[in-house]
Amino acid sequence: MAFRGADVTNRPLILLSNDDGVTAPGLTALRQALAPLGDVWVVAPELEQSGVSHAITLHRALRVRQVEPQRFAVDGTPTDCVYLALHKLLPRAPDMVVSGINHGGNLGDDVLYSGTVSAAMEGAHHGNPAIAVSLVGRPTDEGFAVAGAFSHALARFCLDNRLARGLLLNVNVPKRATMQTPFRFCALGKHSWKPTVEERKDPRGKPYYWIGGPWDGHDDVPGTDVHAIERDIISVTPVRASLTDTTALSGMLNIGELHAFRRADPEP
Repeated sequence: MAFRGADVTNRPLILLSNDDGVTAPGLTALRQALAPLGDVWVVAPELEQSGVSHAITLHRALRVRQVEPQRFAVDGTPTDCVYLALHKLLPRAPDMVVSGINHGGNLGDDVLYSGTVSAAMEGAHHGNPAIAVSLVGRPTDEGFAVAGAFSHALARFCLDNRLARGLLLNVNVPKRATMQTPFRFCALGKHSWKPTVEERKDPRGKPYYWIGGPWDGHDDVPGTDVHAIERDIISVTPVRASLTDTTALSGMLNIGELHAFRRADPEP
């Protein structure tokens, strides 16, 4: 197993991960597409981890299996994979972290739940340029080829023009995309799933539950990723992990004292 301290090459080091698992066709397509750009390493979940968001494993040991040179499987989440790669498995810090190609879109609100986006976000959190790539609709070889080609072009641009620290580019490729499909920089839109909880009984009569329902539409707002995808345009959305609502914070600075509590003096 390769760890830090291995020989350093002059080629850019590109770390790949995903949430569909180390053997997923989308990850294979991404690896093939980015191989000409640098020294590609794969650290991905052993099994599918869709919808785990930014979960990290803290209460059990993690196992790492080397599948082949520069390709590892981890019995954990996408965030675990990138964390282990950055701090243990890679021979040096990566020049870029790319996650995908996801088998299905990650539009609008989906980024809150997506393991694909979270893997890239973990890379961005540690100061690496990061891209998350998703193929909307049912995955096909043709779709993966287009998504791979776009990933190659975008990754090459980002390597030549280093992204700001902490910035993630979330890419969605429409299901009818071709090599001539245009792209657009967009904001996140509103992409909703119907909230559903289905209760069933196990063989001993005890209840268990399935959560998550079917797609429930979207707000067709110009300038958003869902608006672009509906028009067969590749969407590229810059995303950051900062959750502070600066507008609300600015307004709260002018709010008077709360009853029975004294506001702390302003910071110097």
